Amino acid sequence: MNLAVLYSRALTGMDAPEVVVEVHLANGLPTFAIVGLPEAEVKESKDRVRAAIQTAQFDFPARRITVNLAPADLPKESGRYDLPIALGILAASGQIPADKLNQYEIAGELALTGELRPIRGALAMTYHMIHHNAAEKVGIQQRAFILPQQSAEEASLVKGATIYPANSLLAVCAHLTGHTEIMPYQSLATEQAFDYPDFNEVKGQSQVKRALEIAAAGGHSVLIV
Repeated sequence: MNLAVLYSRALTGMDAPEVVVEVHLANGLPTFAIVGLPEAEVKESKDRVRAAIQTAQFDFPARRITVNLAPADLPKESGRYDLPIALGILAASGQIPADKLNQYEIAGELALTGELRPIRGALAMTYHMIHHNAAEKVGIQQRAFILPQQSAEEASLVKGATIYPANSLLAVCAHLTGHTEIMPYQSLATEQAFDYPDFNEVKGQSQVKRALEIAAAGGHSVLIV
């Protein structure tokens, strides 16, 4: 198989649109190109991905590697695409199976050692994954999210989301091959299920509720008279 398709998320403010990560391997002189409006930190992922794959004792294919991050007109930033790009290369080169990749959305920054580092926006990405699937993919199996261990607690705040926390590229590969499965994240806060008051219970008062939300989001003081 020379092509692998995975799913991730971008982050634009509070929105987190879906990003399709396509990895293609072709014959020819070895090159590694990332297209799809990547910013500098995404372009730099080439070196992180290469080192992480080699450190995890996989073969980095000496072929023409093209990574497309779709849609092409959506800017892509941060290192969250490291993990899906690395898994796409391994799947396209036949080193891990590709049949389960459509069951997950994947994000994570790779260290040169293959360890996973936390990412920004785990809550927003998980929230939009759940609501996007519920609105547009009725009857289709709900995807789970593979995230770095340190981002799992934040993502687990979204009700109904299945989060697989991983510490390294090798751990994710072991999960996808069925060798050592990663257990879904269980949040203690979620298990206790505290029943807090909610703004949905307040009728009207839209200006006051908006003022309180802005104050909470920005860490500001608020005085209601």
